[in-house]
Amino acid sequence: MAATRLIRLRPLLCRSLVPPLRCPPVASARVGAPPPLRPAAWARLYATKKAKAKAKAQSSKGNISAALVEDIISLPDVKEDMTAVLTALQDDFTRNLSIRTSPGALDHIVVSTQDGKFPLNQLGQVSMKSPQIILVNMSSFPEATAAAARALRESSMNLNPEVDGTIIKVPVPKVTREHRENLAKTAKQLSNKAKEALRRVRSSAVTQVKKAKEGHSEDTIRLVEKEIQRMADDVSADIDKHLAVKTKELLG
Repeated sequence: MAATRLIRLRPLLCRSLVPPLRCPPVASARVGAPPPLRPAAWARLYATKKAKAKAKAQSSKGNISAALVEDIISLPDVKEDMTAVLTALQDDFTRNLSIRTSPGALDHIVVSTQDGKFPLNQLGQVSMKSPQIILVNMSSFPEATAAAARALRESSMNLNPEVDGTIIKVPVPKVTREHRENLAKTAKQLSNKAKEALRRVRSSAVTQVKKAKEGHSEDTIRLVEKEIQRMADDVSADIDKHLAVKTKELLG
């Protein structure tokens, strides 16, 4: 109470002095109240909290290490299996969804013969006669001519090959809007199958982790399961990205 009265009397005392002194303004805040934080101070405080949160997240992620989970499951192997699903999808896109009119468009065609299965370009010489016709010269393996024609006909490229001796003439179908839309639907179906395969990999890995609960803490098991789910989510997102790019390419 005495301090409050002294503050109120301070301007009068200053004016009564000769020469008068310039007294600094008196803050209206209560005695002992902390000064308000400036914007820069708030920024520093926010940055400090953000850095602590980031460090905590990194520390939590760092708990997942090969040494910690090597006797539970091999996370690198799980990641490799998940990545293999994405790679297989990319191969399916290349084999089944090509609309390019070039000799390389037939590279994925596999021919079944009595000696085994072989890529078409290993059995015959593929060339372009015109932008609308692809020729396959089977003179090196004439006995595989019929099998090659059958493989072309049964492919998903809507081909109708014509055989003339050891020469297979393949008319290139006109790429219609309907054909493009059908290819886009096929791309969606292949992506869904890839996601199903990805879920099987994830479920198998989680099952293996649950079987190893004995001898490990619940926190460790939970961290491993979360890491498996995170890897699966990353690959699933990549599948969606590849589907979006392929669909845009097919529909033009």
